[in-house]
Amino acid sequence: MPTKIKLAICQLKVVSTKDENLAKAEEMITKAAQARAKYIILPEMFNCPYSTDYLNSYAENIPGGKTYQFLAQQAKEHSIYLIGGSIPEAVSTEVGEKCYNTSLVFAPNGEELGRHRKVHLFDVDLEDGPTHLESAKFAAGDQVTVVKTEDLQLGLAICYDIRFPEFMRLMVDQGAEVIILPAAFNTTTGPAHWQLLLQSRAVDNQVFTVGASPARNEGADYEVYGHSMVVDPWARILAEAGSEEELLICEIDLTKVKDIRRQLPLLKHRRSDLYQINTP
Repeated sequence: MPTKIKLAICQLKVVSTKDENLAKAEEMITKAAQARAKYIILPEMFNCPYSTDYLNSYAENIPGGKTYQFLAQQAKEHSIYLIGGSIPEAVSTEVGEKCYNTSLVFAPNGEELGRHRKVHLFDVDLEDGPTHLESAKFAAGDQVTVVKTEDLQLGLAICYDIRFPEFMRLMVDQGAEVIILPAAFNTTTGPAHWQLLLQSRAVDNQVFTVGASPARNEGADYEVYGHSMVVDPWARILAEAGSEEELLICEIDLTKVKDIRRQLPLLKHRRSDLYQINTP
């Protein structure tokens, strides 16, 4: 089993036309595959603007739906693991329609390996930034998501999920060595907390953290920060994008997870007689 794995983050600029976003994603995925990236990651809400005005018309059923089929086809065509950022997922229930913010993982054969519905909804009123009420359109997920591949175990979360250290720790307790976070931090929270949170969760849990953001689109209803990033278990930044559209490629060495946990065994030093985190 290889210990060195090449990752790629497609920091694409999201526009208001789904077909254009899928075409840009295809272009960047192809370039990443040509560079021999084995794990390719798209950002949060990569197929539509991060605005409640677009969700109803862009939401898709899973499985099925145009974006789902696109992701499966791209993974199979390039023989890659594809983490499909996130998309609005439409779900019909007895009490009406729901929409989830959902991330999908596909294997090199095009089969779905896992999915994560965003657990923590971004309901904020920032004094020097936007007011955003994600719960007005989205329902919350209720699962901790760890996906096992031939190389590693990856924890999957979305954006605001990273602010909850208990949630990240549950992934590590289930074996996660890498935490992948499609996200769309804005230009207020991004400069303040994006790097800090990725480094904090990396050093807290002694894992790689990989944050995948869209590129900045000035004039959009919701303006994102960008700065996709790969952080190692010692909190060192291995790669970072700017705010513009960029394909970020980085190799990680999984032996660092075991080495750092051996040298600084903080996970073993937890006082489970005093505190513990349990799933319901």
